[in-house]
Amino acid sequence: MASRSSVVTVPKASALIAADLRQQVVTGVLAPGRMLPSETTLMTEFGVSRPTLREAFRILEAESIITIVRGPRGGARVLEPDGSMAARYTGTLLQYQGTPLSDVYRARTELEVSAVGLIAGARAKARVRALEDIVRQGDRIVDDERAFADYSLRFHVGVVEGGGSTTLAMLGRMLFDILDTHNAQFIASHPPGFERAANKRAQAAYRKLVKLLRNGEGAAAQRHWRRHLEAVERFMVGKSDATLVEVLS
Repeated sequence: MASRSSVVTVPKASALIAADLRQQVVTGVLAPGRMLPSETTLMTEFGVSRPTLREAFRILEAESIITIVRGPRGGARVLEPDGSMAARYTGTLLQYQGTPLSDVYRARTELEVSAVGLIAGARAKARVRALEDIVRQGDRIVDDERAFADYSLRFHVGVVEGGGSTTLAMLGRMLFDILDTHNAQFIASHPPGFERAANKRAQAAYRKLVKLLRNGEGAAAQRHWRRHLEAVERFMVGKSDATLVEVLS
């Protein structure tokens, strides 16, 4: 019978300090925009050397939790979390696994259809009104491809946030970050006006979704949204399904 290893891996002091400071940030003890205590103060508090403390700073800076401000009044400042670090890391993992672009579109479809179901199930008129407010902005910009792409992203974000699930909304934003990059490349690689007809179809789909939700037709809203997002995938991906390495590199 093989003996179990009794070796215990002890985290480095810098990692422990980073974990402590990270916890203070996420719990609000250290608010965004606030400067951390001076290096001398933190070295005394944690009982470590300057190189160890600066290694902890590098960990937190790589995670976009702090930024290092240079100069006589410099130091480490807490950043507002925005999810961009998670999105970049997710994109890197998907690239490493050779994930096709269509897989991201299909995941987006499942996520948004679920969010539509949550909006319908909540029967919260305010959530539908929020989508209505966004839709009103679309009619005057259907011919402006870049402006419509930005507007379209706001609508899709509104859908996942309208579901009321913070986790679902965060996952959606991570996927949207990837798809927005692809959309910008798509626009740049086609002649002006190529997306106008698709934009008009999208705007009509947005209006229909809002109408179905307003009328309490949740199941019909989900079916409609699935059909629309599957059509978007066919238009954006086509028969040549690139991998994310080609899209994000």
